[in-house]
Amino acid sequence: MKILVSFTTLVLAIILSTSECHCQIRNILKNTKKETTKNINKNINEGLNNILNKNENEKVEQSSEEVKKEGAAKPSEESKNETEAKPAGNASPMLVWAKYDFVPGDKIIFEDVLSGEENGEFPSRWDLVEGNVENAVFGNENVIMFRGGHPTIVPYLKNSNIDYLPDVFTVEFDLYLPSNSFYVYFYDRKNQEAISGSNYLSIWENRMSMGSASSQLPGGAKIDNKWAHIAIAYTDGKFKAYIDETRLINIPRLEFNPTGISFHAYTANDNNRFYIKNIRFSEGGVKYYDRFIQDGKIVSNGIRFDTGKSTLRPESMGVLNEIYAMMAEHPEIKLSIEGHTDSDGDNDLNLQLSRDRAVAVLNQLVSMGISGDRLTSKGLGENNPVGPNDTPEGKAANRRVEFLKVE
Repeated sequence: MKILVSFTTLVLAIILSTSECHCQIRNILKNTKKETTKNINKNINEGLNNILNKNENEKVEQSSEEVKKEGAAKPSEESKNETEAKPAGNASPMLVWAKYDFVPGDKIIFEDVLSGEENGEFPSRWDLVEGNVENAVFGNENVIMFRGGHPTIVPYLKNSNIDYLPDVFTVEFDLYLPSNSFYVYFYDRKNQEAISGSNYLSIWENRMSMGSASSQLPGGAKIDNKWAHIAIAYTDGKFKAYIDETRLINIPRLEFNPTGISFHAYTANDNNRFYIKNIRFSEGGVKYYDRFIQDGKIVSNGIRFDTGKSTLRPESMGVLNEIYAMMAEHPEIKLSIEGHTDSDGDNDLNLQLSRDRAVAVLNQLVSMGISGDRLTSKGLGENNPVGPNDTPEGKAANRRVEFLKVE
């Protein structure tokens, strides 16, 4: 009996011991599971934080790289307020003009930006052939308005009765075309004898024509009731004409020699008014690379900016495409880009404006693919004029960008 009680006690002890062991095991497993879950959650959180931090760092690094690629630092807030300049590198309008190949002449024959003109009066730098033409303000800008009577004007020049167009020249102006057509005659209709044959360029809302040559804007595009930039290039008989970035006329041998310019709006009336502005005639020059090798620099009056700002205008792309092509073909070339202004306005503001404009040109070339370490920029304001600041042509010559060779 004593042995049986002892055996029973032993069995109960083993059972209790086993039960306690199971409880301990369950507690251990429970605690282990809890700790494992805690560690897993911790690791997940740490992993997510690492990913987010990595992405954020990559964004910062990418942003830094983009700033480096833009070339130079943006103008200070103070300088932006002084010059009304947008941040350098803002070149979004330029993309449309990526294949523009018009390069204006480098010696200005005639320039009229209509500065100081009195509204309602006849434009002071022009002469009237017929019709009704006067100064106006359109879209907050000074313009020449063609009102009626088959209006025609010619530039008011000394000795305008003789051929004042050289063998290589360019003509540029901005045109607001309401409908129908606008004509550019290549002789002075008041002072010169008429040239026989098809002696004028017709500009329509969707096309251009010159004699038997005619071409339409692609994709059904039209320029009626909006501003368009018109460019014409003549080189020893070869004639080209553009509406905005599109070349529409390309005549290898013109049948006559241009001797002057007349602007004519045959259908103009008070319900159908034509407007022009920013008119320039220039004499052409040698190719950029030849000029660069000869002089060690390129002087360009064809890079245009919004008035008082460093925002590049689309028509600047002809020059910039030429500079880009030269640098791409000759990787050894390094350039210093120098901005210059005329003497209008405050000297300190002009100095800052010229700096901002040089930076804008640098940034545009970098965005096109030229390495930033091949370019530097500076502005000289009105301090180095190349022409008199008391004539429109002299001021236009002083508003320039120079590209200087860097050894």
